[in-house]
Amino acid sequence: MNNDEIISTLNDLIETSKDGEKGFKVCSEDASGRHPELKAMLAERGRECASAALELQELVRNQGGDPETSGTLSGDLHRAWTNIRAAIVGKDDETVLNECERGEDVAVRVYRKALEQELPTHIRLVVERQYQGVLRNHDVIKVLRDQVRAHA
Repeated sequence: MNNDEIISTLNDLIETSKDGEKGFKVCSEDASGRHPELKAMLAERGRECASAALELQELVRNQGGDPETSGTLSGDLHRAWTNIRAAIVGKDDETVLNECERGEDVAVRVYRKALEQELPTHIRLVVERQYQGVLRNHDVIKVLRDQVRAHA
């Protein structure tokens, strides 16, 4: 894998992390006040995504590239759709968590695709660690969604 391909892969991950940061922020804001711990957890997940993006941006700079600084158009469209849907359906916690899970599904796919590449060892270790965090986020969101659904 050449250096340009490494930078491109890392920039894809940065965009995904930025999408996660923004998505979790929106979900935290949209979650009902009935579960303050849910709002706090979603906000924390957003901060973790921001931290992941910063770490990836540093890797891109170390490779001599220009790191992405924003999310993807599809992430923006997803958040817009989430806001429209919430306005129509209402911002119940199950709907919010469904949207979070949908966003995490995308993150899982992007990280898996990156890990299929021939990345240098030091970069692979970072990507693998972050991927494990994405999987944890996905699993936590799914469990919370199922709990909220069971208590509805």
